[in-house]
Amino acid sequence: MNRPNFQTMTQRELQAYVLAHRDDQDAFYAYVDRLHRDATWVEMPPLRSLGDVENYTEFVEQIRGGSASDKD
Repeated sequence: MNRPNFQTMTQRELQAYVLAHRDDQDAFYAYVDRLHRDATWVEMPPLRSLGDVENYTEFVEQIRGGSASDKD
């Protein structure tokens, strides 16, 4: 069986492959590496209250779908 080239797959294709082949560790590691490489998340410290989220405008904007840096 030929191994797929994970580098040429889109993130969605790779995700679908990982879900269909859950025992393929190479695919899993390729997927996690891709997530870290593309880094589409916003890192922020833990919130102390729900109102504290308003202090992180970049995070709120991305959740609301208004961020220009959205990928995919």
